[in-house]
Amino acid sequence: MDIKTFLITFGAIFLAEIGDKTQFATLAFSLDAKSKISVFLGASLALIFSSLIAVTIGTIIAKIIPFDYLRIGSACIFIVIGIWMLIS
Repeated sequence: MDIKTFLITFGAIFLAEIGDKTQFATLAFSLDAKSKISVFLGASLALIFSSLIAVTIGTIIAKIIPFDYLRIGSACIFIVIGIWMLIS
């Protein structure tokens, strides 16, 4: 396991999820739930499976499209989204 990749991924995802709609949904479920551990396990498994899907699709795409093209394409998408958000 690459500890640097692990820590960067953990930090980025952790910061991205703070205040996210999924966190608020989890909070809402926990307000009414009798079993808080069920809410925790359900939310945790949902994040694990959505991450598994993302990693699997990313692995497949990386085999088809060269990494440099993916990096440039991702940068362009982020720039377009940023400009769109500024205009909106």
